[in-house]
Amino acid sequence: MTGPGEILLVSCYELGHAPLGAAWPLAFLERAGFAPDAQDVSVESLDEGKVRRARVTAISVPMHTALRLGLDVARRVRAINPACRIAFFGLYAALHRDLLLREGAEVVLAGECEQTLVDWIAGRPPPAPVVRERLDFPVPSRARLPPPDRYAHLLHSGRESPAGAVEASRGCRHRCRHCPIPAVYDGRFFVVPVEIVIEDVRQQVAAGAAHVTFADPDFLNGPGHAMNVARALHAEFPEVTFDVTVKVEHILRNRGLFAELRRLGCLFAVSAVESLSDIVLARLDKGHTRAEVFAALTVMTDAGIALRPSWLPFTPWSTMPDYLDMLRFVAAQDLVDHVDPVQFAIRLLVPPGSLLLQDPDLCGCPFDEQQLTHVWVHPDARMDRLHAEVSALVEDATRQGEDAGQIFARIWNLAHRMAGMEVDTPSRKPARAPSPRLSEPWFC
Repeated sequence: MTGPGEILLVSCYELGHAPLGAAWPLAFLERAGFAPDAQDVSVESLDEGKVRRARVTAISVPMHTALRLGLDVARRVRAINPACRIAFFGLYAALHRDLLLREGAEVVLAGECEQTLVDWIAGRPPPAPVVRERLDFPVPSRARLPPPDRYAHLLHSGRESPAGAVEASRGCRHRCRHCPIPAVYDGRFFVVPVEIVIEDVRQQVAAGAAHVTFADPDFLNGPGHAMNVARALHAEFPEVTFDVTVKVEHILRNRGLFAELRRLGCLFAVSAVESLSDIVLARLDKGHTRAEVFAALTVMTDAGIALRPSWLPFTPWSTMPDYLDMLRFVAAQDLVDHVDPVQFAIRLLVPPGSLLLQDPDLCGCPFDEQQLTHVWVHPDARMDRLHAEVSALVEDATRQGEDAGQIFARIWNLAHRMAGMEVDTPSRKPARAPSPRLSEPWFC
């Protein structure tokens, strides 16, 4: 058995949320009798003293940005404490297993892997890299992690409130080809018991959270369970609001639930629209069509829940007319304030293990260890130039403090000029009230 502080859990980045990627394994380790320490390098500097004490450092990498940061953490750990054993766990760990093992990781885990991580630390044989077995969940442990006010805040009605993050389910029942989740979960998802979710909300509200993000890949993978969680949350904390992530097809399939979700405190829903091109949507196997995007927007508007679409405008199959169509849709539907400007610059990532590597247009693309993706080139060189210029524009404008409307206007003008079209004024509906949102804009 290791002593206090000899196990270090490091969270790298979780979209600005309080990190479940560290809070879950901390709870599993504590239940097993260990006394781990923790760091979240997205909001605090890596503590060299903690690294020197650690015999094991386990690094959480649930997403691409976290993996890039996690590789830097591992290199620093090796430089400070060469004898420390290093583990990577999380969605992007499994996808990049070969690279991480070459980088010095002793074990790489993903899926429902917290108990497996505990077993490895306890000295059991090296486990399988991907675990798809139902867990006996403890309440996530957050005492060693920064409080909610260090993370994303809800921006709503001129106020800024600390936001917590919980999971009602993990994994996903769908196999969208561009998403990393199917490569690990293979169409499975696992629910977290209602009482565990509510206890996690309880501890975050006690620490100052006034809003909760459901960090599930899709809140309505199990609609009955999701509604039970939402009802229990509202029953105990009627003033606490929340947001969810929901597929377009789930919005349409469960349209009767959203009026109640709004009454229970749901302010907004993120939905991975990705594209309005039926060609692109089919290549991604998104499960919805262009027409269904409009229908889903109507469902959410009628329910009083703000729809915040996320986009994937740069893929090998997206065209310049597709990009302009997306901009016109956002303007015409008065969604400018509902879209974080970085969404207009998102380019398709193709990690190892991606289902998209089965596509003939991508299967031969080389892997770049610096970018951590298979690199593809668009057949229309203008699209690659547009991506580079929009990315630079968004980064500069965000640094200068421009608002979403100003940035959108600049992107509109840039895209129309690059398409060789006359720059006109976008057609817009009468403006709605500003959309509630989180202060952290990144979604990759």
